[in-house]
Amino acid sequence: MQLLSAYLKNHDTDNELVELIDILMVACKEIALQLREGALAGIHGTTSDTNVQGETQKKLDVISNDILKEVLLDNRLVRGVASEEEDEPVFGNPEGRFLVTFDPLDGSSNIDVNVSVGTIFSILEVPETGTPDSVDLFLQPGRKQVAAGYVLYGPSAVLALTTGHGVNMFTLAHTGDFLLTREQVSVPETTKEFAINMSNQRHWEPAMRNYVDDLLAGAEGPRGKNYNMRWIASMVAEVHRVLTRGGIFTYPWDSRDPKKPGKLRLMYEGNPMSMLIEQAGGRSTTCYQNIMDIQPAHIHQRVAVALGSREEVETALQYHQDTPSVIQQ
Repeated sequence: MQLLSAYLKNHDTDNELVELIDILMVACKEIALQLREGALAGIHGTTSDTNVQGETQKKLDVISNDILKEVLLDNRLVRGVASEEEDEPVFGNPEGRFLVTFDPLDGSSNIDVNVSVGTIFSILEVPETGTPDSVDLFLQPGRKQVAAGYVLYGPSAVLALTTGHGVNMFTLAHTGDFLLTREQVSVPETTKEFAINMSNQRHWEPAMRNYVDDLLAGAEGPRGKNYNMRWIASMVAEVHRVLTRGGIFTYPWDSRDPKKPGKLRLMYEGNPMSMLIEQAGGRSTTCYQNIMDIQPAHIHQRVAVALGSREEVETALQYHQDTPSVIQQ
């Protein structure tokens, strides 16, 4: 089994990008250790604070965010970082080549019940425009990503990574190294599995309701086959399952806050997960356009998501093309 850095270098990955990914993994290994200690380390429960999203922060949200910031901003290659937990980007080395965005602990509502969570990250290059430190540096479409991935903290800690040449998975060994365990991951084109929060069904667009109704109708319905439904409430875990065995994961627009285009964050979740899925042969959309083609307007922009097995995502897209949209554009 190959070490993460050795594998990347053997596949002609830019040496400075390899160095940055290695530094990211230093932070993720520390987060994995904190999670493993659990209640013994006093990291369960919530704080009295809310983040910029208006969500109550878990203790480990704050701890994970601080670990990533400290490790990354101490590195010469990092111009700045942007986190789901921070109001504004934080800047480091003025000569740094890279920008890193991250969700430090996706699915943190699962911490106290010991269900899988993860760290999602996206790496961009600093635009060659001479722009001073500002949020504008980060507002690049997902196609500009030079690397993206996540670390899933489950029964084992697994890194799923793309640098634009397919998706590979690495498992954290007892030695403290990430070792290659799956090479050139491919998402199956077809599936009989879907993941969605059914409790929100009454708030969806008619197109999404019609699509899911037909999935639930099974072999007797228009889709002609039986589907299984999954829901973990952790995007990392949902996408890991899709990369591992196929499926479709969707968190669509809903009418509870009609002015918001979705719940998930474009920069911290939508773009990095879309890059992974597309690099593995799947499809990732808002149900109306490819997520990575969106030009971000602000750092905490939200987006609707439907990603996974290509054939199933394209079927969901067809339902949305055939039914008038009620979304306020």
